[in-house]
Amino acid sequence: MSDLFEESGAAEAVFSVLTPAPIERALDYLAPADTPVGSFVEVPLGGRTILGVVWGPGEGAFAREKLKRVERVLDLPPMRAEMREFLSRAAEYTITDPGMMTRLATRAPGLTDPPGARRIYRLGAARPERMTPARSRVIAVLEEHPGLGFAPSDLCALAGVSAGVLKGLAEADALEAAEAPRDAAYPPLDPDAAPVTLTEAQEAAAAELRRAVAAQAFSATLLKGVTGSGKTEVYLEAVAECLRQGRQALILLPEIALTASFLRRVEQRFGARPAEWHSAITGAERRRVWRAVADGGAQVVVGARSSLFLPFANLGLVVVDEEHDASYKQEDGVRYHARDMAVLRASIEGGVALLASATPSLESWANADAGKYARLDLP
Repeated sequence: MSDLFEESGAAEAVFSVLTPAPIERALDYLAPADTPVGSFVEVPLGGRTILGVVWGPGEGAFAREKLKRVERVLDLPPMRAEMREFLSRAAEYTITDPGMMTRLATRAPGLTDPPGARRIYRLGAARPERMTPARSRVIAVLEEHPGLGFAPSDLCALAGVSAGVLKGLAEADALEAAEAPRDAAYPPLDPDAAPVTLTEAQEAAAAELRRAVAAQAFSATLLKGVTGSGKTEVYLEAVAECLRQGRQALILLPEIALTASFLRRVEQRFGARPAEWHSAITGAERRRVWRAVADGGAQVVVGARSSLFLPFANLGLVVVDEEHDASYKQEDGVRYHARDMAVLRASIEGGVALLASATPSLESWANADAGKYARLDLP
């Protein structure tokens, strides 16, 4: 594998590759000269093959003939310049090896695996001679979503039938089996799906946030309001504006607050469930979220502090709900405060950082008093 480029006669160049290891700097490797900066690659290191990111041109401190070759360029969207800058500045700010910061940004299993496929069912052209209520429900679900395919388990759940019903319909050519990418796409979110009626004070705050998001420039705002004042409704209006601008939004919550009820609240507002990222999701779902965030398919992510290191394609808004909460501090391994990293990420992405709390932290209060952050109060 390491001789693949040499055998093909492809022109090579020296690139620096940052690996998710406790190393102070990127290492030089040979790779095809047309490899884009930011590409995810597999490289040999210490007798094993690991994931790395092409960080830029090589330093050239070692003779070319002594350099090892990149083994494979992965079929993943390259890491954007903004993300590389965020990791570099976060590493400097927290006095952390850049490689360990890169590890935070690549913690999704299966990233090096080739794209997989799964079986789905679409509506076929025929209809069974014997139509039962269960079969009718399956066909009705597919007719409600013309052109879409569903995984067998999802179709069974939606129609309230067993797998045997699907098998019978497939044998009668009423269902058509097809292959689809292993990681299902996220449904689009509609910013105008279910708008809520706001009070005068809530609407005034929401209007300020909509203007900030529409400007597509960095700003930071402290949203202060007692419990029950409508902070969530207000910042969901900022998320809606972000969707209208065609950008992605991240809502950070303390891990304990990542509940099904909050996700349902977001789903009711935008007509579809957002992506979620926290310690309880499966490895397969982590891979799905990571890839969808990278290619822009996941428009809104609701997550714990580690979701700050997802590879957003076009991040326009970062909400830190309950910004005073102590669980935003990462104490093990790489140490950082998600509130501070959220402001840094927004500043690099040219987006809005929104810090919401009934009892703001002293740091955020001081920044608002000093004029570094705008401040909105809800009665």
